[in-house]
Amino acid sequence: MNTKVNIAGVELKNPVMTASGTFGSGMEYSEFVDLNRLGAVVTKGVANVPWPGNPTPRIVETHGGMLNAIGLQNPGIDVFVDRDIPFLKKYDTKIIVNVCGHTTEEYLEVVERLADEDIDLMEINISCPNVKEGGIAFGQNPNSVEEITRAIKKVAKQPIIMKLSPNVTDIAVMAKAAEAGGADVVSLINTLTGMKIDIERQTFALANKTGGMSGPAIKPIAVRMVNQVANAVKIPIIGMGGIASAEDALEFILAGATAVSVGTANFFNPYTTVEVIEGIEKYMERHNCNDINELIGLVNRK
Repeated sequence: MNTKVNIAGVELKNPVMTASGTFGSGMEYSEFVDLNRLGAVVTKGVANVPWPGNPTPRIVETHGGMLNAIGLQNPGIDVFVDRDIPFLKKYDTKIIVNVCGHTTEEYLEVVERLADEDIDLMEINISCPNVKEGGIAFGQNPNSVEEITRAIKKVAKQPIIMKLSPNVTDIAVMAKAAEAGGADVVSLINTLTGMKIDIERQTFALANKTGGMSGPAIKPIAVRMVNQVANAVKIPIIGMGGIASAEDALEFILAGATAVSVGTANFFNPYTTVEVIEGIEKYMERHNCNDINELIGLVNRK
């Protein structure tokens, strides 16, 4: 049985990885999860300098999910290179570094620093607010998506994944813009913007007022968007959004995703990633499927 998938020339032993911001760089989770079992570990977002993140409270539960307004708190690229990459190199898994920034120059600084590091791919978080465009996210304007993708591709040594924001009118337009800019892969969906009110305190539950909604409640939206993008671009797709079981992951694969990322589920069940891998293998046995690649986008061929 073959569970290997190929993403931009990088072979993963299986299609299951972690979603950025939900797994750190795997240090905390290595007590629960054998990182060698994973197709890849996707790190938390890394910026050119340390980011303190947003004021607290910055996480709140909702029905079927959670809202977060962490603000991409991270120790910066220097600490990441010295501490996190050496840790991950101890394991037989692919390393995907998530990159964030407020300006194109900030992204490029991190991408250039990572050029000579022993990592496999970079995932570019274009849901960050573009300070030069009045705070609108890079990923909400197709011209910005194409421009930043092209700029990054000029300096990147590793293949790049553009992580798409769902907070747009047409996700397929954004995916096509990333492809036009030279993206090797797209990943989707990032979180949906949401809000919760604390009725007893009569104020916002998050200090930031709004936050990113993730978890099982968003899965049907994510599956629909992955399927839309699969029918719009020719590059591989990494699907995510509410995956908590093998069944969830298989929906994304059948919709057109080559690989999947597990995010919020890691918080309530740290064993989710391995359970998903094992569940996919059992599904393949049950359906007499010898190669997982036969399942990718199957619903679009029927």
